[in-house]
Formats: sequence, structure tokens, C-alpha cells
Amino acid sequence: MKMFNDSHLEVKKFFSGSFCTHPYEAGWADEAIFFIMVEKLEGDPTMTAQVQLSQDGVHWADDGSTPSVIRGLGQHIVKVQPNFGNYIRLAVNIEGGEMFLNLHIACKG
Repeated sequence: MKMFNDSHLEVKKFFSGSFCTHPYEAGWADEAIFFIMVEKLEGDPTMTAQVQLSQDGVHWADDGSTPSVIRGLGQHIVKVQPNFGNYIRLAVNIEGGEMFLNLHIACKG
């Protein structure tokens, strides 16, 4: 039987500029997906989101995938490539305004 876990990483607040989500230890999982709910917009913001990996939760590197570009309200997803190792997080940059976000990670394995 597979295990499943959904965790809140950033919850219901406005974001702008650059930030990284809280790291998530997911070495047990076979797959992971970030769910980004954009609930409100101020201005005309564009988000660029890049998955980052770490062996120890301290030192980080981009996973080599193309960054996701997110615009508009609603639910958006960023899929994590397979073989992601132990710790994962999302590096985000928001330009042109602010986004009110509710950001989760869902893992199963």
C-alpha cells in the first residue's frame, strides 16, 4: 500500500519578489507535486517557480527542469521530476505585483 502526504508549505498570505518554500523531506516518496492556489492578485504578477533539490536540507541546487511560469487566479501545479533525492523545495520569483498564495506539496510512495 502506498503512503500519501499533503503538507502546507506557505499558507494564505501575499507574496512578491523572491522566496523559497520551507524545505520538505521526501526521500520516502516516489513522486511529488507542488500545488499552488493563487487566491488574489494585486497588479499583474507573473510567478516563475523552480524545483530545487538537496541531500541535506541546507545546500540547494536547481533540479535541471525548465522553470514553471504561473499567471492568473486558480490552482496551478509544478510536477517534480522523478529521482529527486531527499529534500525538495520550490524557489519562486514574483514580478509585476503580488499573489495571495496557498502552497502545498503532495507526495506518495
